[in-house]
Amino acid sequence: MVKILFVCHGNICRSPMAEFVLKDMVKKAGIADRFQIASVATSREELGNPVYPPARRELASHGLSCDGKYARQITARDLEEYDHIYYMDSRNLRYLKQMFPGFDRFLPFLDRDVADPWYSGDFTQTWADICEGCERILKELT
Repeated sequence: MVKILFVCHGNICRSPMAEFVLKDMVKKAGIADRFQIASVATSREELGNPVYPPARRELASHGLSCDGKYARQITARDLEEYDHIYYMDSRNLRYLKQMFPGFDRFLPFLDRDVADPWYSGDFTQTWADICEGCERILKELT
């Protein structure tokens, strides 16, 4: 089983969007049973909160539900459990390196920062970035 973890700042926009997009992709490809996919935050700011309403709406507009998803922070156990840990932007990588000095298996989701809709309000661009990254990951891992 391939275990994938997505990481963003609050775990209410980008990382849960990636989680549910990739879950949908592997389901449609008929290989969902070969993957464990989750998402987490680097910060504690949104712990326990559901996915941000505009992110939920963006997912729903593409037929995806994120019901039951609540923000949680990455733990040392996650580093042991997940094979591939993808961060959404360089700021999150800095936080991860501060939180887990010496751990060097963090992977960029894209070759650039994923647009952060919390600040931009542009969930369409974030959706495009998320789809691009998930398609690349699926191609690399299958």
